[in-house]
Amino acid sequence: METLTLQVIPYTTRLEEVIWGSGLMAISLMIHGFGMLATLHICNRFKERFGAPDSFMLGMASIILGSWLITLVHIAEVTMWAGFFHWKDCFKNFSTAVYFAGLQYTTVGSALNLPKEWRLLEIMTASAGLLGFAWSTGVLMTLAQEFQEQQLRLLRERRITLGLKLRRVPPKGIRPREEDQG
Repeated sequence: METLTLQVIPYTTRLEEVIWGSGLMAISLMIHGFGMLATLHICNRFKERFGAPDSFMLGMASIILGSWLITLVHIAEVTMWAGFFHWKDCFKNFSTAVYFAGLQYTTVGSALNLPKEWRLLEIMTASAGLLGFAWSTGVLMTLAQEFQEQQLRLLRERRITLGLKLRRVPPKGIRPREEDQG
């Protein structure tokens, strides 16, 4: 049977690290907040400006545009974290700092480690990423929900226009009422 051995790392969280981490998380959420509001605004303006309100292609294009904008917001946040790590000489170059920040932000872990005086920021970067992705998912779902409702409404209207009766099938085990069988 294999035994798991844990490496004990002598580490104490410092007040400076907590302050920087709290400030960076606040900045990250501010970037995200402004970015998500801008994403919704830009997508709505795009739909208003470029086409028929019921266009399938316009609706899909709006969702794709929203996805791109959300991705740019996440990249801005990762860059902000990487800028801090580079400024504090945690990594030899900015490219490695971006790699580390991106892995922490998106997957909550990497093969790299920060110098021990900044270990709490590994967790805070991951927490900012989790919060950001949750918020982004809500924004993307808002865009998708609007599109789906619009397309379902159009399908219902087309069926009515074509004179197709909307068939209602009762759940299994329930017999239809006599007036429904007419």
